[in-house]
Amino acid sequence: MLRKILGTIVLLIAIPLIAALFTKQDYEVITSVSIDKPVTEIFDYIKYLKNQDNYSVWAKLDPNMTKSFRGVDANVGFVSAWESANEEVGVGEQEIISIEQGKRIDYELRFISPFEAVSPAFMSCEPITEKTTKVTWGFKGHMDYPMNLMLVFMDFETMIERDLSQGLASLKEIMEK
Repeated sequence: MLRKILGTIVLLIAIPLIAALFTKQDYEVITSVSIDKPVTEIFDYIKYLKNQDNYSVWAKLDPNMTKSFRGVDANVGFVSAWESANEEVGVGEQEIISIEQGKRIDYELRFISPFEAVSPAFMSCEPITEKTTKVTWGFKGHMDYPMNLMLVFMDFETMIERDLSQGLASLKEIMEK
């Protein structure tokens, strides 16, 4: 009887671990919006990480979070760090790792707590017309084995896409005022 119980317990533990071996570990989200402003005006706004406080859903989750900055905003090497007791916000930092002036800015997000991860992200601007710009926001994530099993049960891509789209909608509203 004890063998059957132990066998069942081992099986219950083994099945998810085996399933995680065949589950993807990486995910990517890219979403865009059209904004009725010229590329230069939009890029000159989004290249400042501090401006994300005005449109990023994540920056608004905890108005009492502690923020700190290192370097010169809108320049490679600038770091915006946050710390919050709210587990949805946690502790982390975002660094500008490259800028293609007027076109694209790449970031590295470093999450420290409640989980550790490093995720690349970017924002880009592309002219549609002289006065209309396509703004794209992208994010990549990775979950190590066996935590990648969460990707089966939680649709991270849809959740992140919703937040990025909402942030772009807020950016559009700000820019078109």
